Amino acid sequence: MEQFDTVILGAGAAGLFCAGSILVEAPGGAGRIAVLDHARAPGEKIRISGGGRCNFTNLASAPDRFLSRNPRFCASALAGFTARDFVDLVDRAGIAWHEKTLGQLFCDGSARQIVDLLLHRMRGCELRLETRVDAVDPEPEGFVLRGPQGALRTRRLVVASGGKSIPKMGATGIGYDIATRFGLDLVEPRAGLVPLTFAAQDLDLCRPLAGLSLTAEVVHGSGRGRTRFRDGLLFTHRGLSGPAILQVSSFWRPGEPIMVDLAPELDLSAALRELRGQGGRLALGTALSRWLPARLAEAVCDELGLAGARLADQGNAALERLANRVNRWQLRPVGSEGWRTAEVTVGGVDTRGLDSRSMQAKAVPGLYFIGEVVDVTGWLGGYNFQWAWASAHAAAKAIAAG
Repeated sequence: MEQFDTVILGAGAAGLFCAGSILVEAPGGAGRIAVLDHARAPGEKIRISGGGRCNFTNLASAPDRFLSRNPRFCASALAGFTARDFVDLVDRAGIAWHEKTLGQLFCDGSARQIVDLLLHRMRGCELRLETRVDAVDPEPEGFVLRGPQGALRTRRLVVASGGKSIPKMGATGIGYDIATRFGLDLVEPRAGLVPLTFAAQDLDLCRPLAGLSLTAEVVHGSGRGRTRFRDGLLFTHRGLSGPAILQVSSFWRPGEPIMVDLAPELDLSAALRELRGQGGRLALGTALSRWLPARLAEAVCDELGLAGARLADQGNAALERLANRVNRWQLRPVGSEGWRTAEVTVGGVDTRGLDSRSMQAKAVPGLYFIGEVVDVTGWLGGYNFQWAWASAHAAAKAIAAG
């Protein structure tokens, strides 16, 4: 049976980066390292991310941009390997990049450049693709991994197998199975960064507007637990999507309402009253289209029974009702598009069982969990890649030191 010093399960962002980081932290002394993955190619999620340009980090990465049952768990790893640290690697590799918006960094060229960077960095490790692992068992000196290709032993196992998002790329729950096998708890995994779906009464508006997009503010929760995101919103045949909705989806739970402001820069009630005072002979839909896309303006008026109505004929109460519909649209999603389109998994291996400085299981020496499989989920915009780099670096440092 083959023997390794370290086996990394998963050839995605976290797994590839961890392998290279072990070599960097312990040059010549890292022992035999293997990266195993059931896929045919490494880094496939990297390759398709950011429209093929890879949103590889976010300059605003900080613990408050991540969801977890323990919100401070990610702080140590994020401080130990920052967005600027990864940018330095990108610069040294000669990869041109640009900041798109809100600290989001993308390759000027292809996302494949990031995959190539990671593969070059891990030269000296064995990369075994199309290699499935079905079970992991403990041994006195480490672990035995078993699968159709046979069994192998390793002193240390790093689980970087990702979550359940994008199953068409082969996502599985093997990481959760391993965690449970070794006594770690799970925070129930659920789809995150995913479009939301609605019941018939809301779809009556959404379906005819499918494909229409605008900037909106989406609010979830109330009081100190309130989250709000101002970004693009997209109407679909099944509900709503776009960056603002994807962001909120990671916080939303079934049965909870959300509020959408379709004109976040505008007090629509005041604007309509002012326009009415200037003559008001406009049709209400035409007036509203000064601030909203014309199709949406007409659809809102029609929904409220105001199709064809003139602005001059509307009292303050009617204008306030219209403004509430635009600035404070109350919705109750019935679900999401689920794992099929989810960009990330919310939940995962409970951080209470992991050491935040090393990502090692507290009760199982030699067993590490990094990246998306852990209950740490970033906002949209490069944060989840930064967590992959940071958590992988934390585990690699601990492995190199031990």
